[in-house]
Amino acid sequence: MNSQNQKNEINRRRFLQSSVKLAAAGIYLGMFGMPDLFGNVLTDKVAKGIPDVKLNNGLKMPILGFGTYGLSGDVCQKSVVEAIAAGYRLIDTAKVYGNEVEVGKAIKQSGIDRKQLFVTSKLWVDDAGYENAKKGFEETLTKLGLEYLDLYLIHRPRGDVKGSWKAMEELYKAGKIKAIGISNFSPEQLKDLLSYAEVKPAVNQIETHAYFQQSNDYNVLKQHNIQMEAWAPFAEGRNGLFTNEVLTQIAKKHGKTTAQVSLRWHYQRGIVSIPRSSQKAHIVENLNIFDFKLDDADMKAIEKLDLNKTQFPEWS
Repeated sequence: MNSQNQKNEINRRRFLQSSVKLAAAGIYLGMFGMPDLFGNVLTDKVAKGIPDVKLNNGLKMPILGFGTYGLSGDVCQKSVVEAIAAGYRLIDTAKVYGNEVEVGKAIKQSGIDRKQLFVTSKLWVDDAGYENAKKGFEETLTKLGLEYLDLYLIHRPRGDVKGSWKAMEELYKAGKIKAIGISNFSPEQLKDLLSYAEVKPAVNQIETHAYFQQSNDYNVLKQHNIQMEAWAPFAEGRNGLFTNEVLTQIAKKHGKTTAQVSLRWHYQRGIVSIPRSSQKAHIVENLNIFDFKLDDADMKAIEKLDLNKTQFPEWS
């Protein structure tokens, strides 16, 4: 997302361990017992791929996906192709990322049956409002080269949210979108939307990671049976997350990396996460989080890392 990316990637490489070899041999999905979930039912317990969560409309969504923020051009297309080949089925993009065309090309290049993929995009602020939202959605479909989206989110609670939601509800009822949701909505903004929504949001994609655990949002979303999704599961490495002493010790304990520990922490809380990388080794590494379990001591230690403040103040 910013100039720190290269430093973060270098720090992360130092923690890359044997997970790549393990993943290359096949992703082992032994669950060691099912974790406490965010509030939705986790399915696919056997080793068939990434486990799913069941959204409030019954749609199954992979609990681990591939994010594309900051990826563009050939790098984006190549990374998405590699992610799909590695086993990811949830692919997250957005109009404002400027890479929907490349994501669409990668989906086509992958050769994977469209029905096996879960594709998410987002309505940007410039397209807020009833008519604009419908046009924005059609532009997104055209760029992606798809006939429908699995999930479409209002990217930010700005502008005519009510008009946007009405348009999205109509697109949902028409079968053009399998699930609709929101992103970066606070509990107060969610409450306002629920006051007029005919269709409850299925997902709220927000900033959440070890340094900003969003406990109140977590509880509110769980209460409303709305799936929490993390757009920055690593905080982009800000505040030294990849070299954090607590995470490092937990990683050593399990023979994993700090990145894998971070993703496992989200998984055990029932939170969907969408890590992003342009490095094939990291793309594969991020999948290898289902063959170990964080114990109560690990979870409590990570809980204490919460600074209860955003690591992206420039977006506030």
